[in-house]
Amino acid sequence: MIDEPSGRKHPIHQPVHEGGNTPVIIFLTVCSKDRKPIFANAEAHHTLSETWRHAKNWLVGRYMIMPDHIHLFCTPDVLVPQSLENWLTFWKSNAARHWPRLEDAPIWQRHGWDTQLRRGDSYDAKWDYVLNNPVRAGLVAQSVDWPYQGELNVLRW
Repeated sequence: MIDEPSGRKHPIHQPVHEGGNTPVIIFLTVCSKDRKPIFANAEAHHTLSETWRHAKNWLVGRYMIMPDHIHLFCTPDVLVPQSLENWLTFWKSNAARHWPRLEDAPIWQRHGWDTQLRRGDSYDAKWDYVLNNPVRAGLVAQSVDWPYQGELNVLRW
C-alpha cells in the first residue's frame, strides 16, 4: 500500500494477469467523495448504467449501487485492454459530466479498490457478499427488493 499525503491508503493497482484460457474478472469497489450518500436513486442508477454500457474496452457484469459506494464485476472486452485504472478514470469522468444533480459534485473518491478473481467459486462468493449489502445495511429486508442493482453483461467463469 502507498501512503498519500492525506494519510489515506490505497491499493497498488496490479495489471490484469492473463492465465491462458482462464477468464479475467475484476471485482471493483468505488466510493463517493467523502462517502456522500448520492448513488442510490433512479437518476444516478440510470447515469451509471448508461455510462458503463457505452464505455469501451471493458464490460460490466453484475453490479450493486449502494448509497455511498458501488460494487461491480468487469472483464476486458478486447484482447489488449486499456488499463483498468484508465477505464475507471474514463467512466467516472463521463458519469460526472452527465450527473443528474450538480449539487452532488464532486462525485468520486480518488481511487477504487480492485481484486482480480482467481476462481469461479470466488466470483459466486463475492457476488453473494455484494448481493447482501443492502440487507446488512438495513435498507431492505431482502436483497431482491433493492432496486439499484443489475447485470449488464453475463460474465462467465
